[in-house]
Amino acid sequence: MRAGLACVVLLLAACAGKPTRPVAPVPEPAADTPRAAVAGMPATASAQALQAACLQVREHRDEDYTPGGLYAPGVADSAPGESLDISGLVEPEPRHEPLARYGNRSPYTVLGKSYRVLDRAAGYRERGIASWYGQKFHGRHTSSREIYDMCSFSAAHKTLPLPSFARVTRLDTGESVVVRVNDRGPFHDGRIIDLSYAAAVKLGLDRSGTAKVEVQALVPGADAPRLAAGTPAAPLPAAAPLPGPPVHVAEDGRRRILQVGAYRERDNARRIARLIEDAGIDDVEVASVKVNGNKLWRVRIGPLAAGAATEVIENLRSLGLPSPRVFIE
Repeated sequence: MRAGLACVVLLLAACAGKPTRPVAPVPEPAADTPRAAVAGMPATASAQALQAACLQVREHRDEDYTPGGLYAPGVADSAPGESLDISGLVEPEPRHEPLARYGNRSPYTVLGKSYRVLDRAAGYRERGIASWYGQKFHGRHTSSREIYDMCSFSAAHKTLPLPSFARVTRLDTGESVVVRVNDRGPFHDGRIIDLSYAAAVKLGLDRSGTAKVEVQALVPGADAPRLAAGTPAAPLPAAAPLPGPPVHVAEDGRRRILQVGAYRERDNARRIARLIEDAGIDDVEVASVKVNGNKLWRVRIGPLAAGAATEVIENLRSLGLPSPRVFIE
């Protein structure tokens, strides 16, 4: 979004579960429907459900963006019409990443209130209310100018550097999920994080709407997090032990499939595949799939070992492509 600062551009994507938030127009990606639809593992029924749930149903138009205001304030957010099976989705692995070129301006102002981005994520821990955002914003730019994918484990936060990684633990159940923070928000009093719809499903927020959580930054090699200033340091319930220090996920022997995107036009899928292959990345596949009667062309890479998948993801980002969805073979 654009905050009301002279000559300063801050891209803030809308989230907050049900409410809207300020945003600003940014050009859409070159592909016809990047991340608009995704095909899961082809041999399973859950994969077909994932494809249907992750279709992009809203066209994001310039007139929906109001600088310093709200994104499409007359349109309510919603969950996908199809149920989302997240059993095949892999939580992101915390790693060191360079700061995004967009979304890290500090301070920035939203709806007349100023926010300061933290210098670093290490040591951050806070408790408060989590909400989620979904179909209304699926397929549009986040504050870091990545594409919001409600079917991956991501989140929006007002002050953590973009990107960051965090573990979000629901305090009343002990359920937790690791998310990659690549967006700004929620700009509503009392709320500290907006989860993607997939992350909300993992914690049961798709049913409750909001929940009290603890957000703990995950930085490889950093000290254990502390509670943010002003947050009561009460112990977690017995059902939710405090997670230990972040560690890198070890090679588990399972291979990964990376899905870069799914496209309505075969030529667009092939163009993306050629871009990837020209960058020296092997095992790129373009294949068709039927989703709700519509033919889509998906671009996939793999199968890959976990370490190789991490390297390929970094290479894809250097090409300006959105983070791929990761499946376990």
